[in-house]
Amino acid sequence: MSSTSVIGVSIAAIIYFLILLRFLFKKPLHRLITISWPVLGMIPGLLFVLHRLYDFAVELLEINGLTFPFKGPWFAGMDMLLTVDPANIHHLLNSNFSNFTRGSDFRETFDAFEDSLLAKDSEAWKKLRKATQSIIHHHGYQTLSISTTRSKIKDGLVPVLDHVAEEGTTVDLQDVFWRLAYDTTIVTTTGCDDPRSLSIEMPENESATALNNIGEGLIYRHAKPIFLWKLQKWIGFGIEKKMTEGGAIFDRVCAEYISAKREEIKKSQENNQDHVDGENEDILASHIKLDTTKYQLLNPINDKFLRDTIVGFLLAGRDTTASALTWFFWLLSENPRVVTKIRQEIDTILPRGSSGQESSSNDPMECLNKLVYLHSALFETMRLYPPVPIERVSPVKTDVLPSGHKVEANSKILIFIYAVGKMRTIWGEDALEFKPERWISETGALRHVPAFKFLAFNAGPRNCLGKQIAMILMKIVVVEILQNYDIKVAKGQKIQPYANIILRMKHGLKVTINKR
Repeated sequence: MSSTSVIGVSIAAIIYFLILLRFLFKKPLHRLITISWPVLGMIPGLLFVLHRLYDFAVELLEINGLTFPFKGPWFAGMDMLLTVDPANIHHLLNSNFSNFTRGSDFRETFDAFEDSLLAKDSEAWKKLRKATQSIIHHHGYQTLSISTTRSKIKDGLVPVLDHVAEEGTTVDLQDVFWRLAYDTTIVTTTGCDDPRSLSIEMPENESATALNNIGEGLIYRHAKPIFLWKLQKWIGFGIEKKMTEGGAIFDRVCAEYISAKREEIKKSQENNQDHVDGENEDILASHIKLDTTKYQLLNPINDKFLRDTIVGFLLAGRDTTASALTWFFWLLSENPRVVTKIRQEIDTILPRGSSGQESSSNDPMECLNKLVYLHSALFETMRLYPPVPIERVSPVKTDVLPSGHKVEANSKILIFIYAVGKMRTIWGEDALEFKPERWISETGALRHVPAFKFLAFNAGPRNCLGKQIAMILMKIVVVEILQNYDIKVAKGQKIQPYANIILRMKHGLKVTINKR
């Protein structure tokens, strides 16, 4: 029998023993799961709760004082420290940021986009972040993002919702939002035509499926010894095979985008028709034109750099927005009073048209920024269901965290963002309640909450560069839907998060739609 089979049989036997112990001695599950077994460490327990990993982490960390050391198999390199302690988080992401990087293991694990901003460290990260900040905050890119979103709502979202309402059928709202975000992100990232994955036909999209498989595989790499997932990748087995196939799809698709964009830029320069100062310019064009004398260590000539940039922006733009909107509308279905208050606010501030398009203001952001209660409801959604549920860092040098835990150089630290927002010790006894009011001050303004308590947009030097535009785009979508449709969640669904690098609903969100 192979060593892999022996390990599998051993794990199965231990899981059976755990179930037996719980049945015979009524031991709390979290105590049995965290037993560190000889050689295998806590891996058997982890596999036992992998199907509900995030919710189990909430229970585990609350019981263990907000920080818990996980022991992996002997010599497997899986030991890690889990924490939701705000003092630790501030130390890791802000006050001692220079000592905590992504680390070499992170770049190996996230090899699907190792040259993107998400995976870089040190000076290359600083240069790329500075360049990306300039691009994202440019008025031209923000104008492109807003116009693209509005166009997609008109030509994609509205026809789909109208069709579902007229047919009286159900639709997976999560799928709708992922298609919406995919189409708009592809356009704003690559400048290509709308791929129309969101349309009445709901066509299959191999690139979107490939991206989903890559995301699923990345989270499972955290639950396996490095040698095991590398072996699976080499053999071409299971989720690693899907990741390899997904990577090949993206290599091909991105090569086409990059080639077409280079040709477009070349022709526009030859005809003296280049964009003026980045006006309405997409992400890919902006990165190809990067001034390497200003942003040293970056290589826009390298197609791998551009390919990883595209994939990174798709993950950051498509996945996070779609995730937040899905959980938002589910929470609204559970809290009709919040729907009423949001609609009242919209009717007061945007009385003449959806998304502020018919407002007297020339600046759509100005109108949408006045929707304080809607803003608070979106923040409250991302507190409870953050699009990126886990952040991972690694110390350059040995350090001691504010909680007293010693962390060795090159060890792994996981900040369970999903659990941070559900900790009663951090948010109070009503931590699990959906209460947008907690974000609003006595004067009616947005209440400031420290980033190390609310990590939906990360914190410190790695805070999300696209936070402002992401909030605007989500508000545009929400206003359109709430002004024109009633969304009703189909009964009998099991709503639970799915283990992925982005927080998705495992079974989707089936809804019926009625026009208002």
